Amino acid sequence: MAPMYKNVKVLDVHGHVSSPPDYFAYAAGIMAANGPDRKLNISDELLAKSQDNHLKQLDDRQVDVQLIGPRPYANFMWTRPAIQTAWCKATNDLIAQCCRLNPKRFLGMAQLPQNAESADTKNCAAELQRAVQELGFAGAYINPDPDGLRTAPGLNDPYWYPIYETAVRLNVPLMVHPAGSRDRRVEALNANYQINNVVEEYLATQLLTRTDIFDKFPDMKVVVCHCGGSLDRWIKTDPHMGQRDVSKNLFFDTCAHDVAFLEAAFKQRGVDQMLFGTEVPGSGGAPRPESGRPADDLVPVIDKLEILSEQDKIKVFHENPKRVFPRMGEL
Repeated sequence: MAPMYKNVKVLDVHGHVSSPPDYFAYAAGIMAANGPDRKLNISDELLAKSQDNHLKQLDDRQVDVQLIGPRPYANFMWTRPAIQTAWCKATNDLIAQCCRLNPKRFLGMAQLPQNAESADTKNCAAELQRAVQELGFAGAYINPDPDGLRTAPGLNDPYWYPIYETAVRLNVPLMVHPAGSRDRRVEALNANYQINNVVEEYLATQLLTRTDIFDKFPDMKVVVCHCGGSLDRWIKTDPHMGQRDVSKNLFFDTCAHDVAFLEAAFKQRGVDQMLFGTEVPGSGGAPRPESGRPADDLVPVIDKLEILSEQDKIKVFHENPKRVFPRMGEL
């Protein structure tokens, strides 16, 4: 088990499922056949082997418990609805299997069968309910740009209400995490899905803070990944900034690797709105020049931030994640 921080468990709200090649082979098969004519079947033994490196990295980075959700770049939400539904169910079943094999380390976050062409998100309600009530998940991911072409309505639109209503009824948070972009302008860029993270998360934050969506859903909790994608260039009293109090509804994770950016995020968002998140194992393996440690080894980075008190750090590592995701405190 990973070491704790100051005698409290380190709770990481941002992780993605690790899987053997069979998982992606299944996706290729149903997309090639253009029909969900077979079921994903991965043995516990094979899946356990695929978790070894994941668990080692969590131990190495002092993470005790992690929420694991789908791999966003592998959402494949541009596929036909029947394919997306089958892929979504298979992904959630795989996440649940990982959690069953590692019940003290992992807790699930659901993928939903989103479709930008649908009139609304009613088709997602049943899978969200299944994931929470049958699989024991702590919440769900939502992708604000399902088809990668920015054709879906903004997060304040009634299009999203069925997901919101279901999440509130089940008392689980939603996590905003975009996926791939089909914008032709970014095709030349390596890992161009990261561009969508910045653009779509920042837009999501603006819509959630500058519209009345939380007036309509006052009990809804939303976490925006990667500190919100981008930071604001305005002071808090500027009319370009949302002036509503969304402190009970809107939160951000700490999955940002540049220390100056991360420190600025704490200053802009506020300690009480920040939840520890690493995305380990993911895109943060680049070594820090000053230490040689991976960029996503964020416990020591946050621990060294002079703007945070010891109690602030305990809030970020433990209390805030448990407050927003109560099921994390049960592990």
